[in-house]
Amino acid sequence: MNGPQDLGGQMGFGPVAPEKEEPLFHADWEKRALGVTLAAGAFGAWNLDESRHARESLHPAVYYAATYYEIWTRALEVLLTRHGFLSEADLAAGEAVDDAATPKRVLKAADVPAVLAKGGPCDRPLAAPARFRAGERVRTKNFNPTGHTRLPRYARGKIGTVEAVHDGFVLPDSNAHGRGENPERLYTVVFDGSEVWGEGADPTLTVSIDAWESYLERA
Repeated sequence: MNGPQDLGGQMGFGPVAPEKEEPLFHADWEKRALGVTLAAGAFGAWNLDESRHARESLHPAVYYAATYYEIWTRALEVLLTRHGFLSEADLAAGEAVDDAATPKRVLKAADVPAVLAKGGPCDRPLAAPARFRAGERVRTKNFNPTGHTRLPRYARGKIGTVEAVHDGFVLPDSNAHGRGENPERLYTVVFDGSEVWGEGADPTLTVSIDAWESYLERA
């Protein structure tokens, strides 16, 4: 979907101003927000792509007014409610008042380091050969799906060059909606700045994205 997070090339939002020596957390509640999000994710009720889609599906007025970890907690409310761990009555009361679903698993504090070290690899073996090769010119498809996608708006309908051919990875467009992992091969595609940003773009600028095979066609 064309969510509020997809700001590449959008005007009117001001410059990006990186914070010098930015701390990992700006307040103690942010640490808790991260911990609660990871612990809830360990329930096994949703996957990484569904959680990302929940954040990107927040109303723009909510998304743009929220800080990074506020976005996480807002999306977590959506996920917990969707999967029966939380009710509207719980949210209104600020405490559990309704029966809740039972999680598949609970992340214990002692297990956190090992679980985080393991991560959640999304690479998957593929038997089919790569459709495209390094150095080949390709065009990204121009679509505006109602569901989740990792192809940014600024890179749709653009011609670029395949820089690298990777193995298979879980397809977020499918996985976010419970339709299975359906892994596809991933490609690094490089675009000239003028192709993406148009006339007047810095001629030395290039932009690279990682694109799933179904996002691409031969130019």
